[in-house]
Amino acid sequence: MRENPLVLHVLGARPNFVKAAPVVRALGELGVRQGIIHTGQHYDALMSDVFFADLGLPEPLANLAVGSGSHAKQTAALLVGLEEVVLEHDPDLVVVYGDVNSTLAAILVCAKLGVRTAHVEAGLRSFDRGMPEEVNRIVTDSLSDLLFVTSPDALSHLAAEGVPASKVHLVGNPMIDSLFSALPSLDPAPVVERLAIPARYAVATLHRPANVDTAEAARELVSSVLEVAGRIPLVVPVHPRGRTRLAEAGLVDGPSVRVVEPLGYVDFLSLVRGAALVVTDSGGVQEETTMLGVPCLTVRPNTERPITITHGTNRLVTPALLPAAAEKALADGAVTPSGELPPLWDGAAGPRIARVISAWLKGDNLSPAAQGTRSE
Repeated sequence: MRENPLVLHVLGARPNFVKAAPVVRALGELGVRQGIIHTGQHYDALMSDVFFADLGLPEPLANLAVGSGSHAKQTAALLVGLEEVVLEHDPDLVVVYGDVNSTLAAILVCAKLGVRTAHVEAGLRSFDRGMPEEVNRIVTDSLSDLLFVTSPDALSHLAAEGVPASKVHLVGNPMIDSLFSALPSLDPAPVVERLAIPARYAVATLHRPANVDTAEAARELVSSVLEVAGRIPLVVPVHPRGRTRLAEAGLVDGPSVRVVEPLGYVDFLSLVRGAALVVTDSGGVQEETTMLGVPCLTVRPNTERPITITHGTNRLVTPALLPAAAEKALADGAVTPSGELPPLWDGAAGPRIARVISAWLKGDNLSPAAQGTRSE
């Protein structure tokens, strides 16, 4: 290992920024040389630029600006752009986050070039290979040198897939670190006033391919969402992905629906914090509502985050069952997460990850058991 090793973080979408911020900050406090590569997978300024500001992330060394497109076109552009960046900067470790196409492309590039990698949020599984993200997770974990796990169930998944235990570290969830840091700033009132919505409202975020990529699925989903809006005013920050399809299906501004542009990190979480209910198909929102104690209905047949159901406020629903589930959740009112919160979701995941990376860069053989001891 070089005397002054370099760590690169590859970030492509909103959840990546939120997970990376605590890790970048903690590595900086340990004096590790590092840089950010922004792939531009989320090209909308409201989905990327504002997150750098809200989360205190440094300016990226490069922005590939790959934009949108089919999975093949986007991944191909990412492969070409990331190879050039990795060759230019010659990092000692590349850290990837989550399960987006930027994550997959970075892992493939590094595997071909012989560059070591770390995956934050490893081991999550929905067991549905119809989800593009599930394919990304499996490939990423199989090629990574360090795997940072956010929940105990992910440990079991990696073990079942034959991943050596020496690579795996249970560290907690850095997305929760960012949430804890933001909590003092999360005030729903200014956002509610700016968006001109009632004091009691629900929030919906919808973008998964299974929900928005076909006209039939979008119509079914929008029909159910509009039924929910008949029970409570609904705010929908519309993801660039699926915006046109959802609008064609009838999700437009109306008396009970407020369709808005994507919100920054602090504004969005402020809105969620004050909501009576959240309807989503996002993985990260399931985790954030778990910590905030907000009822969450996830419009998916499965989730790679079952801990948000067993330890949180999340429930899986089909579009057909969404209106009834929403009515029940609204009648039940505020939710207290069941039992204890997920283990190590305590706001200290970033420092745990940073300590493992720092030790690894120095050549220390830091076993998962030792890492867990040092993290307390």
